[in-house]
Amino acid sequence: MEMSQYPAAIAASAQVVNQLDLQITAVEQHIARLEGNADRVAAFEQGLKNENQRRGRRFELLCVDQEYQTAQNTLIRLNAEKANTLTQLEYLRNQFSVAKLEARMAIAQQLTGNESRELVGV
Repeated sequence: MEMSQYPAAIAASAQVVNQLDLQITAVEQHIARLEGNADRVAAFEQGLKNENQRRGRRFELLCVDQEYQTAQNTLIRLNAEKANTLTQLEYLRNQFSVAKLEARMAIAQQLTGNESRELVGV
C-alpha cells in the first residue's frame, strides 16, 4: 500500500468501528428492554414467594425467548467483529508508522550520501 493511501484506509476502518459501536449499543438497549419485560412478568406472578423464585422465573422466561437468544447471539457476533476491526485498525496504524519511519530513513540516507560526496569532492 502506498503511504498516501494509509490515512483513508485508517479512516475507513475507524468508521467501521464506529458503526459497530452504534449497532452494539442498539442491541444492548434491545436486550435491556427484553430483560425488563421478563423482570416485569416475574415481579407480578402471584405464585412466586421470594426474590430467588423471581430470578429463577426471569431466567426461565429469557431462556425460552427466541428474540432474546437472537439478540444475545447478535451481540456476541458484533463484539467479535468489532474486536477484529480494531485489530485491523491498529495494524494499519502500525504499518503507516513503519512506512513513515522508512521514508525518513531514506531521506536521511540521501542527505548523508550527499554530504559524504561533498566532503570527497564528487
